[in-house]
Order: sequence, then C-alpha cells, then structure tokens
Amino acid sequence: MAKTEIRTADAPTPVAAFSQGVRKGPILQVAGQVAFDPATGDVVGDTVAEQTRQAMRNVTAVLAAGGASLADVVMLRVYLTDTAHFAEMNAAYGEFVTEEPFPARTTVYVGLPDRLLVEIDALAVLD
Repeated sequence: MAKTEIRTADAPTPVAAFSQGVRKGPILQVAGQVAFDPATGDVVGDTVAEQTRQAMRNVTAVLAAGGASLADVVMLRVYLTDTAHFAEMNAAYGEFVTEEPFPARTTVYVGLPDRLLVEIDALAVLD
C-alpha cells in the first residue's frame, strides 16, 4: 500500500521537511496546522480564538485535499501555549466540530514560535 503526500494551496506550505498531510490506505494524517494564512504566510489573529479558527480552516483544507472532512476525523490534537487559553480555544473549536460522534481529542501545553498560540493536527479514517 503506497503512502501518498497530500498537498493543497489552501493550507500553508510547510517550512521544513514534512508534508501537509499523508495518506496510506484509509488513514489520513494531517500535520500540525497553525494560524498562517496560506496566501500570505502571515499569522492570522492575535487571539487564541482567531488563531484556532484559522488553524481549523487549514486542517479542513488538507482533509479536503485528501478526500476527507471533519466527519472522518477520529482524533484531533490541540497544542496550546497557555492554559488560560483553553476555554477560548474550546469555544472556537466548537464552531467547527459540530457533528456527533465527536472525534477524540487531546490538548497539550507547549511552546510555539513567536506570535503563535495554537497548533492542531488531525487523524482521519476514510471508508
């Protein structure tokens, strides 16, 4: 079973040696997405809610390029830089994740590059 790179102009181009997404069989892994505007490369937003929305738009763009949607996601991982941002991130996240059964999720607190407050990756399984 071949491993296929997933690439789209609708999500930011990686700045290192990794793919936006990789599909092998029915498994699609979306790399961690941050709040970069895919057209300009600029950070979108100064709040965790604004950045969560952009990160989720980037995640959904890579999913779509791989033939999937949020309905196919079994696991989302959210990386936050500050525990105080959890409620605000969760509210913005809830604007995108609306379909039950909801995917599993892990939230981890990490350091991210300057101005970035959140990163989100996804694991989808397609029929």
